[in-house]
Amino acid sequence: MALQVYNSMTRTKEVFTPIHAPYVGMYVCGPTVSGESHLGHARPYVTFDIVYRYLQELGYKVRYVRNITDAGHFEEEGKEAEDKVGGKAKLERLEPMELVQKYTNLFHDAMDALGNLRPSIEPTATGHIPEQIAMIQDMIAKGLAYESNGSVYFEVRRYAETEKYGQLSGRVLEEMIAGSRELDGQQEKRDPADFALWKKAPAEHIMRWNSPWGEGFPGWHIECSAMATKYLGKHFDIHGGGMDLQFPHHESEIAQSTVCNGCAPVKYWMHNNMITVNGKKMGKSYNNTITLRELFSGAHALLEKAYSPMTVRFLILQTHYRSTLDFSNEALQSAEKGLARLMSAANIMKTFVKGDATKIGTSATDVQIQKLIAECTQFMDDDFNTAMVLANLFEMASIAFVVKNLQLPTGEASEGALALMANTFERFVYGIFGLQESVQTSGSKMDDVMQVLMNIRKEARAKKDFATSDLIRNQLTEKGISIKDEKDGTVSWTINE
Repeated sequence: MALQVYNSMTRTKEVFTPIHAPYVGMYVCGPTVSGESHLGHARPYVTFDIVYRYLQELGYKVRYVRNITDAGHFEEEGKEAEDKVGGKAKLERLEPMELVQKYTNLFHDAMDALGNLRPSIEPTATGHIPEQIAMIQDMIAKGLAYESNGSVYFEVRRYAETEKYGQLSGRVLEEMIAGSRELDGQQEKRDPADFALWKKAPAEHIMRWNSPWGEGFPGWHIECSAMATKYLGKHFDIHGGGMDLQFPHHESEIAQSTVCNGCAPVKYWMHNNMITVNGKKMGKSYNNTITLRELFSGAHALLEKAYSPMTVRFLILQTHYRSTLDFSNEALQSAEKGLARLMSAANIMKTFVKGDATKIGTSATDVQIQKLIAECTQFMDDDFNTAMVLANLFEMASIAFVVKNLQLPTGEASEGALALMANTFERFVYGIFGLQESVQTSGSKMDDVMQVLMNIRKEARAKKDFATSDLIRNQLTEKGISIKDEKDGTVSWTINE
């Protein structure tokens, strides 16, 4: 089975055929670094890290471009010309680029903690102002953009006369126009549907650049068109991002790039679905916006405890990227237990790799192992279905636990089959999925933590403080850890598989 990718443009799964195999160009919309990264940033970047890893696993040479938006990014949708970076810089009493560097560093720290590989190129919007101005000039020259009071707008209705506008998001132009009439700054436009390519900078706007139309700053959409074209060419393989970016951002990218480059920019559009927090959309109005630092430290009112970055990564992998994902304490704690079990199995698997993977028997267990292994690749080839792969890995984990605990004879599970299973486990768990040992799953650190707890409990029993002793036992039992008091006074503990 060849790799199939769900194309948001055609709304179908398509066989993945790179434009210039074995080379693959992939662009993913990066963060606006005017604040800390939050849960909404975790999902797309873990999702496309998996895509990046798997394409390389298949032998493709991938150029992965992910931008940094640092150009005073503004939202047209109801927040005309809002200078996010400049405004936050004033609040924190920092230079804009000082603030940008601070939050870029925090973004990188969070992505590294989540186990994401760094992209091949990470261009910044401020580093590509000339390229953006050049594209805008080209659109004006071709009659698809116009200057108005120092700002420049893309003429959507004229573009729609010859090209499809709204095909990606499924929106109808007249509906888009009706929904835009109440926004600010409409008086400058020839048509309510037109979007900004360049904005004249008001006096209070800190970040500004010289242009043929006066001092101003680029629109939101033009930066991605300029940087994607520069580093991946006029027509490249994959463009990724969250589903919320389909309109207006990606629709506008398509229009701009098509006008300037004479062709549609992207072969496969990929979008991850949205996240919710305890069943609600994440947003300031719900007071449920959780930063990644808060998630990793537990420092948020909605969190019962801290969750490791690997637990977050594992939770994301448990759901197909095109399905909605809910972050809740229950889901995170379930993911934490699942990750611990998977890593425990991975450590057991390390004892199996000594076998000859070419010598596989015909027992029912060997046949089952081969089926589970083959399906892992099939599931990944079916639009990166990590959830189904994990289900198979857990079935393999169950086999590993049985082999360890019951010492099955060779006739039940041959050394060859176990070695092949161990190799597959390592390939997917550590390589393709990028999972790593964390405090919750690391054997040595877990031993140290448990020893501290056992010492506290032993001291409590010596003082006849049975309430504390029983509390430790009961809470560990709830977490799936059994403790046993031996006759000689020692205490042993085991993780319930």
